[in-house]
Amino acid sequence: MTKIRTDFPYETRHEDIRIPLPDGTRLYARVWRPLTDEPVPALLEYLPYRLTDWTAPRDWQRHPWYAGHGYASVRVDVRGHGNSEGLPGDEYDAVELADGVAVVNWLAEQEWCTGRVGMFGISWGGFNSLQIAALAPEPLKAVVTVCSTDDRYDNDVHYMGGSVLGVDMHAWAATMLAFVCRPPDPRYAGEEWRELWLRRLEAVEPFVHTWLSHQTRDDYWKHGSVCEDYPAIRAAVLAVGGWHDPYRDTVLRLVEHLPQDRVRGIIGPWSHQYPDRGLPPGPAIGFLQETLRWWDHHLKDAPNDVMAEPLLRAWISDSHPPATVYEELPGRWAADPSWPSPNVTPVTYGFGGEPVVVSSPQQTGIDAGRFFPFGNDADLPPDQRDEDAHSACFDFPVPQDGAPIEILGRPSVEVRLAAAAATGQVVARLCDIAPDGSSTLVTRGALNLSARYGRDRAVDAQPGAWETCRFELNGIGHAFPPGHRVRLALSSAYWPWIWPQPDAAGFTLDPAGSSLTLPVRARTEDTVTFEEPEQSPPLGVSSPGTLDESRPERLVLRDVAKGEWTLQVDPKYGGTRVYPDGLEYTEDAVETYTIAEDDPLSARAGSEWHIRLHRPELAWDVTIDTRSEISCDADAFHTSDEVVCKEGGEVVFHRTWEKRIPRTAG
Repeated sequence: MTKIRTDFPYETRHEDIRIPLPDGTRLYARVWRPLTDEPVPALLEYLPYRLTDWTAPRDWQRHPWYAGHGYASVRVDVRGHGNSEGLPGDEYDAVELADGVAVVNWLAEQEWCTGRVGMFGISWGGFNSLQIAALAPEPLKAVVTVCSTDDRYDNDVHYMGGSVLGVDMHAWAATMLAFVCRPPDPRYAGEEWRELWLRRLEAVEPFVHTWLSHQTRDDYWKHGSVCEDYPAIRAAVLAVGGWHDPYRDTVLRLVEHLPQDRVRGIIGPWSHQYPDRGLPPGPAIGFLQETLRWWDHHLKDAPNDVMAEPLLRAWISDSHPPATVYEELPGRWAADPSWPSPNVTPVTYGFGGEPVVVSSPQQTGIDAGRFFPFGNDADLPPDQRDEDAHSACFDFPVPQDGAPIEILGRPSVEVRLAAAAATGQVVARLCDIAPDGSSTLVTRGALNLSARYGRDRAVDAQPGAWETCRFELNGIGHAFPPGHRVRLALSSAYWPWIWPQPDAAGFTLDPAGSSLTLPVRARTEDTVTFEEPEQSPPLGVSSPGTLDESRPERLVLRDVAKGEWTLQVDPKYGGTRVYPDGLEYTEDAVETYTIAEDDPLSARAGSEWHIRLHRPELAWDVTIDTRSEISCDADAFHTSDEVVCKEGGEVVFHRTWEKRIPRTAG
């Protein structure tokens, strides 16, 4: 249970301001400050998700809390979003990052600031915290980055193992198309809101056009990927992730590559959420208190012991039955003094056996769960027995009379295979098999065979030629108990996570030349404790509901006669919300993924969004409706997007895009 704190060392106030940039553009900002005559450090959260509505409930949980502890806590909307001026650009583009540097410098120059600045954020805000830290503005002394990445190509929503991410390449591009079309709010932007909106709409271009045009790890993806130059980051970095978030490997890389005197890592059992929010899976921690120790040490020179904490504190889950949601996972916290850890030893398990053909039906992956779990009821993967039946499985028993096999880090696989066609992919799932046969997904990884020599190039496979390929699975902390089996399942398809290659022939696997390597951790008696979560009082947003309360979060439909499978997803970002300032905000989205079990070229991803912003007191009523789709043939992806924006029921903007993008590596 999260404690709501009302007594703080400082009384606070907040105000909305506009921060000027060098080119004259003004960014909309909300500043919470302690009531004191002494200057204080500033904390910046900088992202495009609209501080006056979409992130407002989350913002009020933490920004006033920091202000109450003696910081100026500042929330800023990126150029071209929310009530900020200017035109929207691509995600993390050079303009966004230069603007962020300018904001850091502006904050440091204010009379109420000591000149020291910290940045924090989750997802987009965590990304650009790291990216701006790599540009090294002098006032930026510390960063807290949550659920973010250091590698935009191989650890983001676009590609996985060199393969197109069918699920989030599409879904996030469609989401951002709807989001970027939202208008400024006249209550905060004033009479110029409509002019700002129409200028923005004329500048809109679907992100998917750019993302699909860069199918290997080229300079486009290297921009903003701090893994290209870790030493450029001079600020102290607290990296936080969750085992049910796709970005968790970034924490492992940051604690490995940044100097130990200015980095610490925490990985809990969490989904794509701040760890104090109490959303499944828990347990939640006192994240704000933990970050306060970080800020106090690096921005106020407080002599606390935050840098005496272990380099990495990570949750190791106990074995648990498969389920799509867990309020809390069983397990414990472990502490490691360095990474790679002296407590972790790679242990290799050979497969053994005769060659086997792996040619999975195209719907394999339908039980993968959500790429971005947010704590909803249907987010996590269900029992994997159906998926295992479509895969080549290799089991390794945990002796009944032995100790658990505890792993921490990134498993890897080495597979000797002969591709049946010039294109293909290998998907590996690590599962925990209980005595009753139930199969719990532990972690997974993928390799596009064209990326077997590196993500920066595409090299066709030679059909029938034997090759050995090695790739890593996503990091995890998990304990396999005695009497269970460790299962490695290999498939040639994983829809809709991985967009299928043009040929569905799969590959022949040589088990005698293949193996699984686990990062086995020696059990240590660790003492890792966190305070109970607490937040400042909530904003007071009411939620009347969603447009369709009866619609399932994830619905699988099978047309037996056609051999066609459809996955319908409701991302459930928030439904309808009514804000204390009178705004009524409604959003409704449905994603649909369709494929025929024997035809990789039948893959189709579709998304529809409806957003309404309504202020009855201003007679302001705006709607945004978008439709997005990706399909393919053997040579190209075909994207289709449509936007319809209305004010008071009248169409003020309508545009469609149709684009053919050649398949190079995807």
